[in-house]
Amino acid sequence: MLYWMHGKLYRQLCQEPLVIVVYNIQMIILGIDPGIGRTGWGTIECQISNVKCKMFGCIETKPNDEISNRLYALYEEIINIIDEYKPEVLAIEDLFFNTNAKTALIVGQARGVVILAAAQKNLPIAVYTPLQVKVALTGYGRADKNQIGQMVKALLGLPVIPKPDDTTDALAIALTHAFSNKMNLAKKTK
Repeated sequence: MLYWMHGKLYRQLCQEPLVIVVYNIQMIILGIDPGIGRTGWGTIECQISNVKCKMFGCIETKPNDEISNRLYALYEEIINIIDEYKPEVLAIEDLFFNTNAKTALIVGQARGVVILAAAQKNLPIAVYTPLQVKVALTGYGRADKNQIGQMVKALLGLPVIPKPDDTTDALAIALTHAFSNKMNLAKKTK
């Protein structure tokens, strides 16, 4: 038999009065939409079926700076965000390779810096494709930016859709991990 108490899932074994803790489902997730010019980020807190937004923002680098300086600035900001919000996991969008290989390469470098920062802080990393994010939030793999934004706004109880789009995408990635994590926990308890 499974039941909830004090924000934790408990399982009673056999007919013994002994109760053990199986899972604590409270979690802070840092979602990242990587980019060299703008990297969106958002932290959400999940507890059982409640999800709330803690904070979100966008890291912008100067377009005229050397690429190494831009990557270093991104790295420092990600480290600061991890230190301030103390997430248990980092969820990041998988590299989407579009027709511009140069852009994809630069975004890949930014993504690598974010993953490095998470690894240095011993954070588990979850990776989701744009298709997985769209399906998780809307149930439709071809959802547009506005549909994703409306779902982020509704699910997190925000007054408006976060701007720029990079922040909305980061929150959507974090929500995708929250939903995916709940599904995995449900499978483990069966």
